[in-house]
Amino acid sequence: MADLKGTRWTLRVTEPADQVVRAAALTAHRNLTDFVVGAAVGEAERVLADRTRFVLDEPTWSAFVDLLDRPAREPDGLRELLTTDSVFG
Repeated sequence: MADLKGTRWTLRVTEPADQVVRAAALTAHRNLTDFVVGAAVGEAERVLADRTRFVLDEPTWSAFVDLLDRPAREPDGLRELLTTDSVFG
């Protein structure tokens, strides 16, 4: 069973959502709280992982590293843009 430390979630769900989640929890031999928290944490970790790490196969990783390692380019007009007085003051 999950270690409940005092944070309480109160949720309202539709009857069909309640039925399917309860059926899935029963099928997984888990209580409703453990099932819902596990699903929510798993989805949260997936969403956050998309924003903090990425996985590439070896050829794509090599191409990515090559791009990172090459010297920076100076696009035409960049130096002029950065040395011109701003229109904002």
